[in-house]
Amino acid sequence: MDKKISIAIIGLGARGRHYARCCKEFSAEIEIVAAADPIPERVEQMRAEFNLPAERCFASGEALLKEERLADAVFICTQDREHFEPAMKAMKKGYHILLEKPVSPFPDEWRALLAAAEEHKTKVLVCHVLRYTPFYQEIKKAVDTGIIGEIVSIQAMESVLWWHQAHSFVRGNWRNSNETSPMILQKCCHDIDILLWLMGKKCSRVTSMGNLFWFKSENAPEGAGERCTSCNAGEDCPYNAEKIYLENDKTGILNGNNQWPCDVLVPEPTPESIREAISSGPYGRCVYHCGNNVVDHQVVTMEMEDGAVVDLNMCAFTTGSRTVDIMGTKGEIKGIFSDEAFEIIPFGKSPMVCSTKQQPGGIKIEYDPYGHGGGDKYLIRDLIDLLKGNSVQGKTLTTLEKSLESHFVALAAEESRVNGGTVVELDKFVNGGG
Repeated sequence: MDKKISIAIIGLGARGRHYARCCKEFSAEIEIVAAADPIPERVEQMRAEFNLPAERCFASGEALLKEERLADAVFICTQDREHFEPAMKAMKKGYHILLEKPVSPFPDEWRALLAAAEEHKTKVLVCHVLRYTPFYQEIKKAVDTGIIGEIVSIQAMESVLWWHQAHSFVRGNWRNSNETSPMILQKCCHDIDILLWLMGKKCSRVTSMGNLFWFKSENAPEGAGERCTSCNAGEDCPYNAEKIYLENDKTGILNGNNQWPCDVLVPEPTPESIREAISSGPYGRCVYHCGNNVVDHQVVTMEMEDGAVVDLNMCAFTTGSRTVDIMGTKGEIKGIFSDEAFEIIPFGKSPMVCSTKQQPGGIKIEYDPYGHGGGDKYLIRDLIDLLKGNSVQGKTLTTLEKSLESHFVALAAEESRVNGGTVVELDKFVNGGG
């Protein structure tokens, strides 16, 4: 049997813990051997779940990286502005890297990481998980057959669920772009990545509009308190934290959900611990009084070098899923991500419905709390293949270099948005403005 690939994890928030659990699907090939996080309860949970020795558990990524190399690869799942330094240190130590998106909010750091990866011959896989989903994989195959001809336009919708917006971008870690990243980069760099990948063309110009429309103090209902537990408007408020984290059919602990988003409030959710977190923690604050500044809706238009266009509409006021409509010179492809199905409609012919509910490769997708359609587990599968030398370079890997095109487009979109929707020339932005 081949030697197992060993993994250290820096950052044991929801994503870090989820990737660790995805590794269990491939336990004959990969194992978690070390972990680091400043929250002791998270480290203890990881130690117990993965049977880690105490000397392989650390209170910080810095402490872990002071040691001699402990694993073949490191998962860096810290906050957006905390990716660069551990990634640079890890490269020097000889680790390969799985890097949570976005890579960083700062283009100079992207360039430095690219140079360091080349210098140290580091394999870096960025967590653009949508590329790995059967849904987008099968759409890409259909596009590449030429069945709908040349793509002229793509319209895509990133429907940020109403409670997800409140959880992550109003109350949560990504509520303030001055502390993390603009929302179009943090939330949608992998939407932009998948659209550029499907289009198969280079972006030349970007324009964008959007703003923070609703989640601000002037829109608070009469009787709203600073916290949901002391609010006279909570009965009629869909964003009431008690409804989301306790009562909701899909997200509430009282209905059996002890994973995301509940495990962001406390490492081991129980009804009692969730009630305490709502009473005293950040996720029980009124959504109209959270000091957030990121947008709650934004539209991005990308023009390709050949004149084709892509429109991405990100909106927080939805109950739906990602959708995509790809319009070509010979036909159209329309898909709904949550349905795990799409329709190919050649002009003048009968439509063909394609379902991706059967997961290929023997990967079990019993529960995907992030709604990523199995992409997280397929990402881990691809990491294993990459480190074993079994991957086909240039096909589906979200390498560091490939990932950064979406990052530049996202920041160009933000540049456009804050300047009233002005057109941003991407080459100029990349080579000087970015």
